[in-house]
Amino acid sequence: VQLQASGGGLVQAGDSLRLSCAVSGRTFSSVVMGWFRQAPGKGREFVAAINNFDSDYGDSVKGRFTISRDNAKNTVYLQMNSLKPEDTAVYYCAAGYRSSNYYLEKSYVYWGQGTEVTVSI
Repeated sequence: VQLQASGGGLVQAGDSLRLSCAVSGRTFSSVVMGWFRQAPGKGREFVAAINNFDSDYGDSVKGRFTISRDNAKNTVYLQMNSLKPEDTAVYYCAAGYRSSNYYLEKSYVYWGQGTEVTVSI
């Protein structure tokens, strides 16, 4: 299974950005997809997760970020609105098979390479 994240970049506070994660090598519709992020000098933080029925978000992004998936395209998206400087991080997509504890890194088996998001003041 391979995950390819894309869409990162340099934006200003208040801007929007959409990240994409293309999945290959596995039946996409059967996996739970998640986004995590890691800011410089910090640990990896849960951002959002989605299965075929529901989605959830970390507290710091609720109301601003939206996760979605297109099973026909084997792709998961993270729409990020009202970006803040504290959203600056490397964003990783991940795939797993457990709908429980989806906010934990250990629930995911496959990881993408990360895409960098920088939000300037």
